[in-house]
Amino acid sequence: MSKIVEGFIPYQGEHCETTTMGNLLQFAGVHLSEPMLFGLGQGLGFIYWDSKGMDFPFIGGRVKPDELAACLASRLNFIIKAQETSSVEKARQNVQRFIENGTPVGLKLDSYYLDYFTNKVHFAAHYAVLYGMDDEYAYMADTRQQGILAKTSLAHLAMARNAKGPMSSRNRSFTIEPAGSLPPLIPAIQLSLTKNAHDYLNPPIRNIGNKGILKMSKEMLNWPSRSKNLEHDLCLTALLMERAGTGGALFRNLYRDFLKECLELFGDTRMEQAYLLFTEIAPMWVNVSSLIDLAGKTGNKQALNEASKLLLEIADKERIAMEFLCNESP
Repeated sequence: MSKIVEGFIPYQGEHCETTTMGNLLQFAGVHLSEPMLFGLGQGLGFIYWDSKGMDFPFIGGRVKPDELAACLASRLNFIIKAQETSSVEKARQNVQRFIENGTPVGLKLDSYYLDYFTNKVHFAAHYAVLYGMDDEYAYMADTRQQGILAKTSLAHLAMARNAKGPMSSRNRSFTIEPAGSLPPLIPAIQLSLTKNAHDYLNPPIRNIGNKGILKMSKEMLNWPSRSKNLEHDLCLTALLMERAGTGGALFRNLYRDFLKECLELFGDTRMEQAYLLFTEIAPMWVNVSSLIDLAGKTGNKQALNEASKLLLEIADKERIAMEFLCNESP
């Protein structure tokens, strides 16, 4: 079998889940910027995730995997048709059927196994689009960082899809279908803005949202005693925060650009205040990751102290910005 989806033009993005949804939506005729996709999907968040089984804490700047895509589809009046299976063969059949019918398919997988990934780190919540297959290779659309269009062997794709571990799914694949006509964009944006801000300010547990940033500020002072390989752990953490498909500044660049688009569409004073705050916040996150990297390379604990203090300032600014957005009238 050799089949490439006709008329497929890749969407160019920085972050895997928004790029994947951008590819599927663009194929369906919906053209929106990546910051708009991220904002409509209520993507901004924060998590400081630590547990006994982990070598080192995980720091994330967005909502849970799958939630962004689900919210985005709902806002734009699309339905996500997802399939999961524990069978590798059934998983292959699930996607082959769509490719043969000329439909690109979203996949959730562990990027570690994909041939075209040079930075080999296990991450089971990576998203990419399958747009073609032959007897040996799968043809993928991924982020700019991964070359936009790439290929991987079918054997390695099967391993990536069937991977176990944190944030993994059972060979998850998905397509989108319109549930009706596209809704008016501005009310959809306003709903996402207020809901995202409310969720961020009212997390169910202390390691998520604004409270999670405060927790990280405190906990990172214990990292030197916690880590078995401080240089590796800190430098990898800094790299993931800044460059691992976040769009920079732990997704704050994407959210800042989303707010700028909103301002151009229907801005008011509160929106402008939130946008201006995020123009300050984004470079502060870059400074935090730089300080963590410096602490890893030099063993200088003072750099961690500076990053900890900076996080308190960030938490304060983000809280104020999200309070402005919470009071946006839907």
